[in-house]
Formats: sequence, C-alpha cells, structure tokens
Amino acid sequence: MSETSPRLFIVSPHFDDAVFSCGALLAAHPDAAVCTVFAAPPEHQMHTEWDQKSGFASAHEAIHERTLEDNRALEVLDAIPLRMPFRDSQYADSPSIGKMAAMLEETIYRSTANTLLMPLGLFHDDHVRVFEACCEILPRLSHLVWFGYEEAIHRRTPGVVQARLADLAQRGIVATPAHPSAAHTIDVQRRAQLKREAVNAYASQLRAFGAGNYEDVFATERYWQLSVGRRAKK
Repeated sequence: MSETSPRLFIVSPHFDDAVFSCGALLAAHPDAAVCTVFAAPPEHQMHTEWDQKSGFASAHEAIHERTLEDNRALEVLDAIPLRMPFRDSQYADSPSIGKMAAMLEETIYRSTANTLLMPLGLFHDDHVRVFEACCEILPRLSHLVWFGYEEAIHRRTPGVVQARLADLAQRGIVATPAHPSAAHTIDVQRRAQLKREAVNAYASQLRAFGAGNYEDVFATERYWQLSVGRRAKK
C-alpha cells in the first residue's frame, strides 16, 4: 500500500456491498477505505436462515468467515478495511441512526478522504438505516465530494431507484448521474477482472444468493453525485 490514509471512502452496510456495487471503482483507487457498518457478531450464539443458506452452523462462525472473505476480497483490490461494531438486523439488533452517524463521522474525520460514497439505501432494511445515517452527516461534511451508489442486486427491484431519487429531492439533496474519477490508469477489462476475482472471494454469499441470482454484480456500476440544495416545497 502506498498510503495509510486513503482519499476514497466507501460506506458498506455489509461485508460484500462495497465490492458487489463498487468493485470496478475500487480497482481504480488503490488504498481506498471500505468501512463496513454491520461487522460485529451477535452478543449471544444464534442461527439465522441467511447464515444457514450461506453454509454456516452459527452466527459467530458466519461473522468470522465472512470477515476472512472480506479481507481476501479487499486485498485483491488493494483496499483498506475499516469495521464498525454494529450488528445487522438478522441478529435482532437495531442501533440508533444517530449513533451510527456519529461513529461514521468520526471515522471519516480520522481519514484523509475527500470523496465519500454511500449506499442509496435500496430495498434492504440495513441499507436504508445506513443511508439515513449518511444523510444525517452529509450536510455537515458538504465540503467533501459525495456520491451515492446503487446497490447491486437490490437495484433490480422495480421502482426502488426512482423512489429514492424522489426522496432525496424532498430532503434537499440533489442527485446527478456521475462517476467518480479514477485515481490511476487501469483499463476497463482489468478493472472487471479484478472485480470478478474480489466478488468470488465472497463464496458464502454467492452460495446463499444461488447461481443465476447475482449476475447484476457484474453489470455496469451506477453512481449519483450528491449535493445539498434547496428542500423541495410540499
């Protein structure tokens, strides 16, 4: 790694979301930070349907193995993993939006990032909660460059992207189709190759989605530049 403090900072609800949705972008940004919000195991041992589909006997085993998968994927993309001590909703945890926002803001301040990427919060409850936390801090960090990314797989749900864009307008956040510039030169084919290698590191999640149900992760990545504008009148 050429730098310990990245310039690109991607907020990822779960271990795989940043790579599934932004892997080609990460391939062009060595030393980017990927901050996973829901990265902690449940306080007590438990089993969930998703973890069982992923091939795990327990939640603790799932988090342990998924962390290793994430390490391998981010190593392929030369990205820096950052992890927050929150648990996702399948473990019956629900940290407050304010608490997540405060910790995210502090983590961003400790980096030298000047470009922030947040999920649009499509379909999945955990993604929506992370989106809300990011919206809370965006106006306070409006001097930075912000992008929203369309979450792979979830963006296929009819109407969810359009509904989110309308919601952003009501919040006074202007969303413009755009793509973050590349940090260094790497051809499109090489980016795609690195992303596919990184995606394949999440073997447990691909198993849970099932063959043919995750091809959207290899489709074109889509981004929206976000800026604070005037709140729409009701």
